[in-house]
Parts: sequence; C-alpha cells; structure tokens
Amino acid sequence: MAETVRHAIAAAASRFGFSETPRLDAELLMAHALDTTREQLLLRYLDDPVSIAFDALVERRLAHEPVAYITGCRDFWTISLAVGPGALIPRPDSETLIEAAVEHFAGRAPATVLDLGTGPGTLLLAALAEWPDAAGVGVDQSPAALDYARGNAERLGMSGRAKIIEGDWADAIGQRFDLILCNPPYVATDDALPAEVRDHEPASALLAGPDGLDDYRIITAQLSALIAPGGMAAIEIGASQAEAVTALLTAHGLHVTLRRDLGGRDRCLVATP
Repeated sequence: MAETVRHAIAAAASRFGFSETPRLDAELLMAHALDTTREQLLLRYLDDPVSIAFDALVERRLAHEPVAYITGCRDFWTISLAVGPGALIPRPDSETLIEAAVEHFAGRAPATVLDLGTGPGTLLLAALAEWPDAAGVGVDQSPAALDYARGNAERLGMSGRAKIIEGDWADAIGQRFDLILCNPPYVATDDALPAEVRDHEPASALLAGPDGLDDYRIITAQLSALIAPGGMAAIEIGASQAEAVTALLTAHGLHVTLRRDLGGRDRCLVATP
C-alpha cells in the first residue's frame, strides 16, 4: 500500500529534531511538492499518495537548508514574498514593526514609506499592502536582495508605488518620510547562529561588528533628518539591545518607546521627533 501524505509528513517531522517547527516544516515541504497551499494540503490531501518530489525536499531540509529557500517563498504580514540565497528570510518577529506603525497611524495613513535594508522588500511591501495609497522606497546594498525586492514588487502589483534602489543606508536619500522601517544587521560577529542561518543566509544582512551595533551607529545618526513631522521610525533590535540602541537614538534628539514581540522579547524601538 502506498504511503500517504499524512504518514510521510509525520515521518519527516520526526527527522527534523534540529528545527523549532518540525511539523510545520514537513507540511510546507509537502505542500510545495504537491504544488498547493498548506491550508489546502491539510483540508484535502492528507490521505493522497506522496509526491515523488517530497523525498528530495526532505533531504535538503536535513542538510539544514532553510524551508523558505527550498520552497522559494515566505509569507509575511498579509503578503507572500519570493526569497532565495542572497536575501534575508522574513521572520514573523519583524511583523512587530508593522504592528507598531499600524498603531501609530491609527485613523490615518502614511503617504510615504522608507525601508532601510529592505532585503526582498519585506517591510516596504508589507506597509504598502497595508496602506494602498502610500508609496515608498526600499534601499539595500545587496544586488541579489534588490532583484528579489523588485520581483516581489512586480508580482504584488506594487511596482508603481515601490522604488527599489541600491544604497548604503540613507546616504542616497534626500527627503523625509512619514514612516521609516529598518531591520538592520544586529548579530555580534562572534555570536553563535543556527546552521541554517550561518551556512545559508547572507552574513552581510546578519553580522554587525563585535557588539552587533555597527549599523545602528550609522542609522541613528541619519534618522532625525528623515522622519517627517508626525511620522515615526520603527527599528528592529536584538532581544538584549534595547538600552544600547535607545541611547544612540536619544543622543540624536529622538523620543523612543519599546515594543515587544509575541514571545515577549524586546523587538522594536519606535522613534519620533
């Protein structure tokens, strides 16, 4: 009797002990093998025969390749983004920045958005999806990430509202924005990282010097000249960096509040003029 999807998912999940989400990983890989969504997989296909493509996907995951690179996409906020080698994979924790912006602009909408270190367009395109009348700019130094960002903007029908440019943080920016979003590198050079992150995702999007603060020192000096009146900046931080980055922001005359992610960890600093 042929193995069913249900049993193959359970067997694969039992081999993914290194993952924080073994069952989810197996379901996403199976959905990809069957060219369907995870939701449709769970509703319709659990008792079907297994796709011959599934075993190869499992082997790639066992080599610690990120699921998002295997499937080529990652959902974030209300959108789905194409991702791959050279582009930082969107994390659910980064949605804390969008949540902070939604709260700040309650009852109104930002007209302009700037995403510093946009990667595959993650925060910029999520914000433009949230506010359909807004337009924005995404900046990154990585040509590979910029290719993904431009492709994602095109697929999401946002090319007319999203300008994707190569640049070193805000060096090429000469205007103010209502909403600034930024998820910079913040991992200290000697910090340990999981194999799937260390061996696959771009170090340039992760590592930020001996204390993890190198890029914050640049960005915080630029922000006060970028935030429009009534606007805000939402900056992602590592769980232990709130005090240090707050000090950098306040030294440049900004008011700062802290937001925590769903896991209760310090995750986002909101800076206002």
